[in-house]
Amino acid sequence: MYKKFLSVSLFLSSFALSGCLLFDSEIERWHLAQQGSTSLSLSRDGRFALVSTKLQGIALWDLQQNKKLADFGSQDQYHNSVITSQISDNNRYAITATTQNFAVWDLGWSQARGLWSIDDAAIQDVAITNNGNEVLLALTNGKALFINMTDGRRLEFLAHRDKVNSVALSANGHYALSGGNDNHAYLWNTRSGQIIYSFKHSSHVSQVALQRDGKLAFSSDSNNDHIIWDLTTGKKITQLAVKLRQSPLSSVRFSNNGQWLVTGSPTRRVELWRTDNGKNIGSWRAEVLPGTRPATAVVYDVAISPTGNIVAGSSAGYAQAWSTD
Repeated sequence: MYKKFLSVSLFLSSFALSGCLLFDSEIERWHLAQQGSTSLSLSRDGRFALVSTKLQGIALWDLQQNKKLADFGSQDQYHNSVITSQISDNNRYAITATTQNFAVWDLGWSQARGLWSIDDAAIQDVAITNNGNEVLLALTNGKALFINMTDGRRLEFLAHRDKVNSVALSANGHYALSGGNDNHAYLWNTRSGQIIYSFKHSSHVSQVALQRDGKLAFSSDSNNDHIIWDLTTGKKITQLAVKLRQSPLSSVRFSNNGQWLVTGSPTRRVELWRTDNGKNIGSWRAEVLPGTRPATAVVYDVAISPTGNIVAGSSAGYAQAWSTD
């Protein structure tokens, strides 16, 4: 993975001096949900897509083979819409959530491991570990709830003083990052609940992300302050050089080596950034569902493939891949 990405990194760095480029370089498109989707998550390598729709429920796709691998159906008996989901870092497990319940899936065996309900708040966001045994929920009551599904251990992280909007977990489940309407993002230990770093923003924190090796973190707010943090020092490295009045972010992911960051927005925009200086490397537009008004799409998830292609999935039910060559 790292050797493959090195050549891509060297290629992309040649664009740094010329600023943002708009690549018209779509190389593949998959229409996974004909009527649009309520949630769509990608695997880290952009190969697999977990898509949720109102009518057909949850389905797993292998984009590389252009093949549906499994139909899971509705998450619950009431056919409530799945609003958020995540595939584990190793592609083996996934979590999906409505506002009131969540399910864990074993993607290798194409079956559910269980369904659990939340009674005292609505779910905003979810994350899952590589072993599929630990999950993290962002809740509207100001709690980030960490649960070990094997032994039933629950840890309620209570540092936030308002709704929690976004969460991220390290692959081994030892560290969590959460951001909320209290204008803070916190990096914390899931074993003790102890805060490691506090990242202050000027407005509601809407998106957070962790780099795979735990060296970098990202947090974004509603004022378009999109900040990359050094987790060895807790200090700010840089801020993304966004244009004024650009819409907030709806999805974000670091490249494996941490040199790049790919983001998606509620207004179709997909962008690639350098993490050392925040410069924009490229920009693309997600497809819209034909006949919809307004003609827009929320970019639910983004990824960078091992060959350096940009992959995105949206509310229009499309997954798309663009080349950076």
